[in-house]
Amino acid sequence: MALNQLGNLYQAVVMDHSRQPRNRKVLTDATHHMELLNPTCGDAIQVTMQVEDGIIQDIGFNGSGCAISIASASMMTEVMKGQPVDTAIDLSHAFNQLVGGVNEDTIQLETAEVEKLLKDANFLDGVKKFPARYKCAVLAWRALEIGLNEEVNDLEDGLTTQADA
Repeated sequence: MALNQLGNLYQAVVMDHSRQPRNRKVLTDATHHMELLNPTCGDAIQVTMQVEDGIIQDIGFNGSGCAISIASASMMTEVMKGQPVDTAIDLSHAFNQLVGGVNEDTIQLETAEVEKLLKDANFLDGVKKFPARYKCAVLAWRALEIGLNEEVNDLEDGLTTQADA
């Protein structure tokens, strides 16, 4: 692994989110929640949301994990606060495409709009060069998506709920 590749992955913005995560809290009045575990590395993230009238009014995360999973969770909460549920799911798919490359899910948003809405999460695009870090990056985003769907769907990413662990 080349040193410049590591430098790209751990950019200053990513490390700032990892060291000083935004919205690291558990909402006691959450209407939606999900906790997922990445069994390959042990990262565990819980996402709690307050959704009213189809809008994510507040969102928080808690858990433990590597710099990528904590930074990604922090970035995700900043992206999702105030978003309609449908847009939040589209943005989760867009993020998956950003860090994973291929995504068969239909994204209803324009590319420029997605880049604008993903904010700091765009800095995680270097993860696609490191496939072993993919599950770390998408853990919180998948928890949000599954939590909003209010049911545990097929976890094709190889992630598990805490209850399954």
